[in-house]
Amino acid sequence: MPRRKQAPSWRVPNALWERVEPLLPRYEQSQAGGRPRLELRRVLDGILYVLRTGCQWKAAPREFGSASTLHSYFQEWTEKGVFFRLWKEALREYDALEGIDWGWQSLDGAMTKAPLGGEKNRPESDGPRQMRHEAFPSYGWRRRAARPRRRGRQRA
Repeated sequence: MPRRKQAPSWRVPNALWERVEPLLPRYEQSQAGGRPRLELRRVLDGILYVLRTGCQWKAAPREFGSASTLHSYFQEWTEKGVFFRLWKEALREYDALEGIDWGWQSLDGAMTKAPLGGEKNRPESDGPRQMRHEAFPSYGWRRRAARPRRRGRQRA
């Protein structure tokens, strides 16, 4: 039995598009003319492609539109709360189908050292116990000495 070819996971299926489309902002055609807006379904496909693959905006295929256009739609929709509304609707639907135990909640977090160390609140430092140039910096090469080296012999 031949397998049916599935659309990639970043393509919005027709059934989902019918439910997502009403949550997207409405755009009227500009009276000043200019380039027409992209098809919103293509824009959503492009945004989902970037979010799903983790690629940079500029690496998104041109079939979705230009990288700057995709990114500006993403920024605008984020400011307007489009993705929050999509998330809320998905939670409501999941709650109706499977049920969510709203009494139990979890928070994911991580404890890491502050990048700049923050302000000291005691006399002892928690910094590393090393002297200058004992460890390589994270970028893999040593910094040059503060003073340039002299070439040739020193003069007395």
